[in-house]
Amino acid sequence: MDGLMKTAVWLVSLANILKASRGENIHFIGGGKYNWAPNVNFTEWSSHEHFYVKDWLYFGFDKNMYNVLEVNETSYEKCIDTDFITNITKGGRDVFQLNEVRQYFFISGKGFCFNGLKVAVNVEDVPPKPSPSSPKNASPSISCCRVSLLNPAFWTFVSPFILLLG
Repeated sequence: MDGLMKTAVWLVSLANILKASRGENIHFIGGGKYNWAPNVNFTEWSSHEHFYVKDWLYFGFDKNMYNVLEVNETSYEKCIDTDFITNITKGGRDVFQLNEVRQYFFISGKGFCFNGLKVAVNVEDVPPKPSPSSPKNASPSISCCRVSLLNPAFWTFVSPFILLLG
């Protein structure tokens, strides 16, 4: 497999692991179909997503053309790429953790924001787990713990996938 395919397989595996646990969830910006590129309606995409505290956003893009800047609402609306809050651009396959309940705003500078290369996400508290009810004839259920990216057991499981990327 070439490097891009290995990366895609690893990211999908990681996303499935995290999604199975209502721990941290990875949201592929644009749903993974479009990634971070102009002329995509990211507002439409984000309106169908649920973002919770401790979830992650994954931005995949050409770092030589685009960047990802966290900005305030005014800069988001007017596509102002100066005085940004955080430049999360590292290598074109970048992640950002949503650490608090609030609305986050991201744009790409260099004029691409004016072509729709921006997204706003509204982050909510993690919904409480339903209280366990134990009807006498209920089937046993399987529950999973919250996955933490800081947990050594998580990295023990994920490290073989990372090694595949070589």
